[in-house]
Amino acid sequence: MASPETGVLAARTRALAVLRVRGRALAVALLPAAVTVVLLTGGATGRLGTGGGWALARWTAGGLAVLGLLLAALVSVVVARARPALSPSVPLAEEAAPDLYRLVRDLADRLDVPAPSAIALTPDCDSWLEDRTHRAHGPPRPARRSGRRAPEAPVLVIGSPFLWWMRVAELRALLAPVVAGTGPSAHPDIAAARRFIRGLDAAVAVAARARGPLRALPLRFVGRVARLLLRAAREHAALMERGVAAAASERAQGVDYGLRIVAQEQVGLAYAGWDRLLTRVALPAWRMGRWPSRLDAGVVSALTELSRRDRLAEGFASRLGERPACDLLEEPGAVDRAASLLAARLFHGGPAEPGPDWSPVGWQQYPQEIVDRKWRLEAARLHRVLDELPATAPAEPGHDAPGAPARTPDRPAPPDARPAAPRRTAATTAPPLTYAGARARTPAAAHHPAGRPQAPQAPQAPQTPQAAGAPAPGGPAGPTLARVIDRLTHDARAGDLLAARLGAEVAREEREEAARQAARSGSGGASWSDGPADGGLPLFPPQPPRTARELLADHVTAMVCCAAVDTAGAAPGLDWLDGPALLVDGARRADLGRPVLSLVDDGDAEPLRGWLHRVGVRPEKPVRLA
Repeated sequence: MASPETGVLAARTRALAVLRVRGRALAVALLPAAVTVVLLTGGATGRLGTGGGWALARWTAGGLAVLGLLLAALVSVVVARARPALSPSVPLAEEAAPDLYRLVRDLADRLDVPAPSAIALTPDCDSWLEDRTHRAHGPPRPARRSGRRAPEAPVLVIGSPFLWWMRVAELRALLAPVVAGTGPSAHPDIAAARRFIRGLDAAVAVAARARGPLRALPLRFVGRVARLLLRAAREHAALMERGVAAAASERAQGVDYGLRIVAQEQVGLAYAGWDRLLTRVALPAWRMGRWPSRLDAGVVSALTELSRRDRLAEGFASRLGERPACDLLEEPGAVDRAASLLAARLFHGGPAEPGPDWSPVGWQQYPQEIVDRKWRLEAARLHRVLDELPATAPAEPGHDAPGAPARTPDRPAPPDARPAAPRRTAATTAPPLTYAGARARTPAAAHHPAGRPQAPQAPQAPQTPQAAGAPAPGGPAGPTLARVIDRLTHDARAGDLLAARLGAEVAREEREEAARQAARSGSGGASWSDGPADGGLPLFPPQPPRTARELLADHVTAMVCCAAVDTAGAAPGLDWLDGPALLVDGARRADLGRPVLSLVDDGDAEPLRGWLHRVGVRPEKPVRLA
């Protein structure tokens, strides 16, 4: 088995190769100056001629030397001033998490490596070491007495979902190979090679954002030189990082090896639950200008539901009885709030600070303030687009009249043939997940002796229905579900036109929101920071765009839910894995998807009418819109 020292030696060898690339580039820049010095010295000593061709050679070499030195100075200044990429994170001071800092330092002592200089949290399921020694990443440092640069330990960045989902022992085992990486990071050659690569990356980013002829031309040259050097050092840098990772892994083998296997299993589970929480629960709120302020606490409920639904672990309850890692924080609620706001910025592009149009929402208020409002907004958009359609959609060439059997260009279809349904995507054909209720069971560790709740229960909306058939604004002729059903049933082209216009309407609203976000973040010319880490959010869009047919199905579902709430005593609810949910008699109805798809795809309203009859929804009654 290879020792950690072997991996460090391999990484140092590759680091020296990276530094040789830097040395060769410097030699090329100084070559004309060296030739000029030789020619001038030879002329002054009489060893070389002073007139004719020798004079021309001296002037030519001198001009090239000046130009080369100016260009080398330009590249050096841009590389030195450009701020390397800095991952967005929530800084965690030692006063806010003394137990966590103590755990990391004890782990570093056991591994015999330098302790990380600080700890930060990221709203993602990952952990890494990040070098933040650049002068732009922190307050000014005291001047060094010696010329040699003193190495500084990197910052440990921890995924915030791990703190709420994992137990203390599991987090310690998970961080062992990460903290072990501070040993190779302290090596001077490896640190210098990393600084060189990060500087080149930052210079390329600065050159890419340059605007204006006075800036673009010189910075474009810097960008080309930086890319050339990156290509020359790419393989050596990759092998250097591989050697550092191998050395850290070997050093951490003797620390909690059995628990590391369990921790890795929990990492996979955390990825699945975190993704569902972001795309199904947080995204609807973000689109309405609200951000859930307890995402990390919610991920515990989401993962608890996922574990129970998929039966991932038999000893699940006993595991949750151990101390959660978030108990290492002094104020978990404040940290969760900061991480939740950063998650909204990273995955949606929201503002950096709360405001009138960007306010937090708690889990207890989520059903009424997010779910109900989402349904009302989508139902209002559906009726607004429906009002803009002509009374009868014109049939295009190649389409049969409404109600006629589907035909092919070659031969007529049999009399009893039904119109062919459009091909559905995987997202629309997947059967709905069914389970009892929308209530996440609180584990035994939810109420820790320290008094810090871990997993909030899914809030239940009050079962106080509005008066059935209450007229909407505008009188008895308000919007009704029956109107939508009749139009999609009796007009063969209405579904296609509605889907297309809904897609255009949603796209227009998203463009306007993107423009507002760009205006809030501001824009400018070239800067000395690494753009993607400081602006240009979101970095990680959580969900691909929905198709027009999926949008139509979502809007019809929203209209059905509004009618159920207004006429059948249903209520909006929250499912930790699927997001907005319709509650009937306190239990979630997960069987609405197929009847809606039957209406949208096939124009067949009978399954939906049967569902409405069983629930007690009166589609002819007006509903309240946003």
